Amino acid sequence: MSALPALRTAMAEGRPAVFVRVEEARGSTPREVGAFMLVTAETCEGTVGGGALEMEGIVEARRLLASGESESRLAIPLGPAIGQCCGGHVTLGFRRLDAALLSDMEALEAREREAYPHIYVFGAGHTGQALARALLPLPLQVVVIDTRADRLATLPDGVERRLRAVPEAEVPGAPAGSAFVVLTHDHALDFLIAAEALRRADAAYVGMIGSRTKRETFRRRLDEAREGALAERLVLPIGGGRVRDKRPAVIAALAAAEILTALASSCEENHCSGFALVQNECNNISVEP
Repeated sequence: MSALPALRTAMAEGRPAVFVRVEEARGSTPREVGAFMLVTAETCEGTVGGGALEMEGIVEARRLLASGESESRLAIPLGPAIGQCCGGHVTLGFRRLDAALLSDMEALEAREREAYPHIYVFGAGHTGQALARALLPLPLQVVVIDTRADRLATLPDGVERRLRAVPEAEVPGAPAGSAFVVLTHDHALDFLIAAEALRRADAAYVGMIGSRTKRETFRRRLDEAREGALAERLVLPIGGGRVRDKRPAVIAALAAAEILTALASSCEENHCSGFALVQNECNNISVEP
């Protein structure tokens, strides 16, 4: 979840607010470094973990608002003393909202997005549209490719759109560790794109919409091209195939979870920053009293 919409709205409305962020999280904690909330005298947007921990953060933020102080820090052990049994330790940073904070967060989030894994969705039909919407709030760079301009035009803001006559040509230029999801309107095109993606040994995920029959047809085509081993890495059907529901939104929800798991596993294996905040970038907005 990006902090920028809330920060920009509060700035535009001239509402005094305090930005609260998890600066450090050790042991068992309800949220990770970078989780935030924006606290005003009457409202609270976002969450740093809920429960007594969050209440202490809200109380401290409103104390800052009342006192006129610009920043502070609060170290909170999670245990019986506050009625929260996670057992870890959280440090919250507090900073009054101003133009400098907004600028810092804009720069941080821009750098953070650069580290997000790419996911290439081939096909902007009903399921492609649903999948793009399911993936959009996640820490991913979502790219949708289609041969049809009218389909791309209805995608939500924040999704990169690429109109391409030869969609499979997009695969070789994708960054290492990318995910590829193939769900075009044409089986032959699906096979071309999937084969190209499977030839990428560094792909974190290659999935295709369809049935077991479609998988077997594709496998036979790969066998004929003496590339049958590639089929072992293909996820088909996407979404696990255990929930027999063909509604696009259901397929999208299941596939999004599957893709996110594959990308996280790939990032862990390759020691990339992936979905986590890059620690040295987070320190750029750390609050030191």
